[in-house]
Amino acid sequence: MVKAQPSSTASLGVLMRHSSQAWRDLFLLLSLLLVIVIYPFLDRGEVRRLVLGGLMFAPLLLATVRMAQIKVWVWPTVLLMGAVVISTVVSTLFPVRTLIGLKWGILAAFFGLSVIALFSYLKNARIIDDGHLYTAVSIYLLIGMLWFSLYSAIDVLSPGSIQHSTSAAADRHAELLFFSLVTLSTIGYGDVIPLDGEVRMLAALEGIAGVLYIAITVALLVSAYRPRADSG
Repeated sequence: MVKAQPSSTASLGVLMRHSSQAWRDLFLLLSLLLVIVIYPFLDRGEVRRLVLGGLMFAPLLLATVRMAQIKVWVWPTVLLMGAVVISTVVSTLFPVRTLIGLKWGILAAFFGLSVIALFSYLKNARIIDDGHLYTAVSIYLLIGMLWFSLYSAIDVLSPGSIQHSTSAAADRHAELLFFSLVTLSTIGYGDVIPLDGEVRMLAALEGIAGVLYIAITVALLVSAYRPRADSG
């Protein structure tokens, strides 16, 4: 009985770490959902856009903390996060088209790094818990945010590349976020139309990425669940 006590303590410590990690993964997912839901309400007027910019940093910070736990991704994550902060401040103080487009490009790079890092963590999981499920959904939303940032950069640097609906004059970026999510899910309502060939290919690649991600992730989750089912 005395020998079994350290093992029980270690198991309790592992369980607590997994629970804490699951909560962090859940917070990342909830922050992404919050930004997506409130984006159309705050993407109008200078004051609302400042509030929106502040809220956008919540998932960025949570993703930074999450990726910093993976040693390989610490420095790339910190450097990109620093670049995001600097570019956001500079483009706010000096709202030049080039600087704003650069900000969106750096955001796209950050979201892309987040997708790669978190998917590698998900892929290497041997047994899936709640935190992995939260991460899987977060990755899907991060892919949508990645393409949204790319569309926003293109829309700023090359106006007219994307045809917006007539009712979206005041909230162009909110409409691009909508366009990214419906393209990722291959719904495609057709109210936002990419006009340039490069943007059309980019939208096509997003649709392909959405389908492939769901297929690959479902296969990974099912294969990782089998040991748990067999052990029962």
